[in-house]
Amino acid sequence: MAPRSSALRKPPVKFQAKSQAKSQVKSRAKAKAATKPKAAKPKVALAKTATLKTAALKIGKLPEWNLADLYPAIDAVEVTRDLDRLDAECVAFEAAYKGKLAEETAKEGGGAWLAAAVQRYEAIDDLMGRLGSYAGLIHAGDTVDPAISKFYGDVSERLTAASVHLLFFTLELNRLDDALLQQAMQTPALGHYRPWLEDIRKDKPHELEDRIEQLFQEKSLTGRGAWNRLFDQTIASLRFKVGPKELAIEPTLNLLADRSEAKRKQAAEALAKTFKANERTFALITNTLAKDKEISDRWRSFQDVADSRHLSNRVEREVVDALVASVRAAYPRLSHRYYALKARWFKRKKLAYWDRNAPLPFATTGTIAWQEAERLVLTAYGAFSPEMAAIAKRFFTDRWIDAPVRPGKAPGAFSHPTTPSAHPYVLLNYQGKPRDVMTLAHELGHGVHQVLAAPNGALMAPTPLTLAETASVFGEMLTFRRLLSTTKDKKQRQALLAGKVEDMINTVVRQIAFYTFERAVHTERRNGELTAERLGEIWMGVQSESLGPAIELKAGYETFWMYIPHFIHSPFYVYAYAFGDCLVNSLYAVYEKAAEGFAERYLAMLSAGGTKHHSELLAPFGLDARDPSFWDGGLSVIEGLITELEVIG
Repeated sequence: MAPRSSALRKPPVKFQAKSQAKSQVKSRAKAKAATKPKAAKPKVALAKTATLKTAALKIGKLPEWNLADLYPAIDAVEVTRDLDRLDAECVAFEAAYKGKLAEETAKEGGGAWLAAAVQRYEAIDDLMGRLGSYAGLIHAGDTVDPAISKFYGDVSERLTAASVHLLFFTLELNRLDDALLQQAMQTPALGHYRPWLEDIRKDKPHELEDRIEQLFQEKSLTGRGAWNRLFDQTIASLRFKVGPKELAIEPTLNLLADRSEAKRKQAAEALAKTFKANERTFALITNTLAKDKEISDRWRSFQDVADSRHLSNRVEREVVDALVASVRAAYPRLSHRYYALKARWFKRKKLAYWDRNAPLPFATTGTIAWQEAERLVLTAYGAFSPEMAAIAKRFFTDRWIDAPVRPGKAPGAFSHPTTPSAHPYVLLNYQGKPRDVMTLAHELGHGVHQVLAAPNGALMAPTPLTLAETASVFGEMLTFRRLLSTTKDKKQRQALLAGKVEDMINTVVRQIAFYTFERAVHTERRNGELTAERLGEIWMGVQSESLGPAIELKAGYETFWMYIPHFIHSPFYVYAYAFGDCLVNSLYAVYEKAAEGFAERYLAMLSAGGTKHHSELLAPFGLDARDPSFWDGGLSVIEGLITELEVIG
């Protein structure tokens, strides 16, 4: 999913994988490569390979996306043409408008003149979004190919260099007198952009002099951007020795959800050992990026370590503080209670940390074929809204999804909106597990949201991260409720409920714990560097608080902060998951009480994109995120599911 800031105001979008807890998938290709026949034991190796091939056959043919809707290839003439056109457009835009906004807007017909400038700016934004999206998507498909990595880096440099010529525009817009801008917006063409104009003026207190903004922009490529890239390349190149195999991070993380306790333990110990061997690198990356953020925050006069994220999310600090306080207070009623219940299912007093996501003893086994996953999600969507299902169907028919696991492919899952003149793309690592189906439902929710918001245009389609998770979590909830309503077997129902509770805990409790960890790290970093040992101590503290006494945090777990990509790519991003989950729980409660007309109001909310504040979007449903009880209501849904599980036994 794309950050709110447009491509014009920052380097090209960096793709974030979903939290590993929600997208632990297995690399079939790498696993197959690791089981090639060896001279000493050909029969065993061949048997393993046959098993993997059988699993692949059960899943069926998985779709790969068609990026030709953006560009034919990385060496296509269209890419060179558009990069050159972008350079020329940006230089011409600067020559036409820099230093002239106040004077020209004050003239008769100034509203129309400024509207033309904004429209031209938006067209450049769309072109930039197309180029940046293509480079990012093809890199996500293969992060280790040298030619693709070079292409991604080169395009990033070109976009950053071009965007320097555009920095003046929003800065000058924010220097316009309020009365003058209000008068100019009486012109309908400019009034169309009122939400965007009012939105960017919220940045005004934190903007700097033009030359400093230019320096920040140009240095981002060799600063934060370079450290982000180092993290990605380091993570992709790590290998973890699990038994006789050397695995990449995705298949190793996937083993933490294996049915075999021995394999879960082996994987956890392998992760801990490799992370420990690389702790100096990860500590350096974390310290450098935290310091980089502190410098930016200080120059931009942000008071709190997370205020810049709150501003980009267009959410008030007190709203987030209320969410965090509510979730932390609910830890004993949610995660502590559930993990104690899970330990009893395993006939233990405590579970080792590597058993936290272990398959339940009563969970059904088997593989869900891709076609069945498609049918399940589209049926659930269609029962709620035929329009929503029709939009989701296009992702399958028009090849907007990339589902197979491949060597070098980015881990996790995402839906990227690209740009309004194109369409979104979804990346998955599908392995046929029930959680993979929920991930499909989640990402298609994002995709539907992005399609509906696109008509707002490149400047007003992007949604704040706090609301960007609404459609995805709602899509998951629809799919879950559909499955639950058709499941009569007691044990299968228990497994579905437990799986949903685990996902909710990973989405709400775990993400707020991540946010708490980040706050502690960034706050303490202001007083000097943190050693890897100190980072581990902070990690263990927040994990102990959130997971509770039923999860035993054994030695080695103190290194597990190192692989969370959100800490690197999008500081403080994680609370948006909890925000979205609790918001959807409250929304779904409204839907269950008064379904008539709800779908229309819901689709209208998604169609608004970034044109409305969260308070405006929730008002038609009678909800207010500023009310502390709002969050307790969302959390009570999780409590209710845990209570139902306790009743079942």
